[in-house]
Amino acid sequence: MESVGLGARNYAAMAMSFCPSSRSFRGGMMRKRAPFLYGLCRRSLRVTANAGGESCVAVKEGFDDEEDYIKAGGSELLFVQMQQNKGMDLQSKLSDKLPPISTGDGILDLVVIGCGPAGLALAAESAKLGLKVGLIGPDLPFTNNYGVWEDEFKDLGLEGCIEHVWQDTIVYLDNDNPILIGRAYGRVSRYLLHEELLRRCVESGVSYLNLRVESIVEATNGHSLVECEDNNVVPCRLATVASGAASGKLLQYEVGGPKVSVQTAYGVEVEVENNPYDPNLMVFMDYRDYMKQKATCSEAEYPTFLYAMPMSPTRVFFEETCLASKDAMPFDLLKKKLFSRLETMGIQILKTYEEEWSYIPVGGSLPNTEQKNLAFGAAASMVHPATGYSVVRSLSEAPNYASVIANILKQGHSEGSLVRERSNWNISMQAWNTLWPQERKRQRAFFLFGLALIIQLDIEGIRTFFRTFFRLPNWMWQGFLGSSLSSADLVLFAFYMFVIAPNNLRMSLIRHLLSDPTGATMIRTYLTI
Repeated sequence: MESVGLGARNYAAMAMSFCPSSRSFRGGMMRKRAPFLYGLCRRSLRVTANAGGESCVAVKEGFDDEEDYIKAGGSELLFVQMQQNKGMDLQSKLSDKLPPISTGDGILDLVVIGCGPAGLALAAESAKLGLKVGLIGPDLPFTNNYGVWEDEFKDLGLEGCIEHVWQDTIVYLDNDNPILIGRAYGRVSRYLLHEELLRRCVESGVSYLNLRVESIVEATNGHSLVECEDNNVVPCRLATVASGAASGKLLQYEVGGPKVSVQTAYGVEVEVENNPYDPNLMVFMDYRDYMKQKATCSEAEYPTFLYAMPMSPTRVFFEETCLASKDAMPFDLLKKKLFSRLETMGIQILKTYEEEWSYIPVGGSLPNTEQKNLAFGAAASMVHPATGYSVVRSLSEAPNYASVIANILKQGHSEGSLVRERSNWNISMQAWNTLWPQERKRQRAFFLFGLALIIQLDIEGIRTFFRTFFRLPNWMWQGFLGSSLSSADLVLFAFYMFVIAPNNLRMSLIRHLLSDPTGATMIRTYLTI
């Protein structure tokens, strides 16, 4: 739901390679295992809203393992690449604003890998605290448009980056009694957010290298060597990966954790006639049965809802969303469901402005918190498992995370070289514990339990779940969506939900707790001190 995006212009960029071939390194520092290879062939691929036809494109990408491949886009990888490579002409190029990384002036304190909102925010906050920070990654614009609760962005001092605000938000679960949430919702300007985070990087002195990172290895003196394409190597005291969920080639993740699920959505921003939605209300979820029980088996397998942002009475962003599924709901099917829904509602499309393919991995394993390399944002599994939201959490936690890294690195400067090598690992452990303390792990285990439940429910079960969810006190459901409830609050949330739920949902909750692995994991995590 967070990522609401807009249309592709360039097909050629789809075949870009994310991962290099296997390499071995001199001096016994590291041997990178062979990448995980997949071949994809998709026929009748519609590249833009106006360009299609018969084509078969074979793509081979290197990934660390199957999980990493799924996080990158899996069977929908071509669409994900189209979304990533849209042209956004107004957004500044990082290489035009930031000075190039120069290793001649001494080693960098911190290298941040990845140039999305999480990476830019962490780089700026770290440099502001006096660290020598380098940012490395492809110079790509923000192509996703984010929807946020207005009060959360105001708390971050970023209300100026919101381009449109709806003073209330509405949910439709059936044809009766729509639910007014009573909370303002905003659409973030990709341009304004990008320029603001870039401005902060410029002012704090961040340097930049426009290259893809291939690996991170440890030198004999304890420093990290960030190895990029074209045989470029950037040494630093510490590296943090903020390059998105598919970062398995740079990070280690816990073995035996939950499998990643996927939230997919297909959207279009269009000029229409007969728009039935009030332009003063943002449509958070519309789960009404527009097909009147005529859905095919493949469509019924993936319950979806409509997410709608009326920018005016006639210009609307419509997005058909699958909240989560074990296997990604195909974009072709989402597109079919969206246009079938709009046709059934009597909405006539006069002009298509933009198109989006949103792919958000949710759940999955946490990073191994004993590794030296750090992570932030989606690479650190900070995406809310049950909603897909992550940007607000990343932006809000960047200052504190940067402060912890800065304090530890500054302490290391005053220590001798013998102690410094040993303290590198201590640095990482303290930083990981800040990002994922036991309290956060308990909260995440609860959210993973909820994610697994949602995936198992059919459309009627989902309607019942959300009908109960929005009957909770506002602070409970708002806190759940915003990841602000403590683990104790979540226990109260579960108890309250169980009390007011109808009997069929109660039985589903009990059955899920007793039979699903996430139930046992949640209990075990809660009991860990």
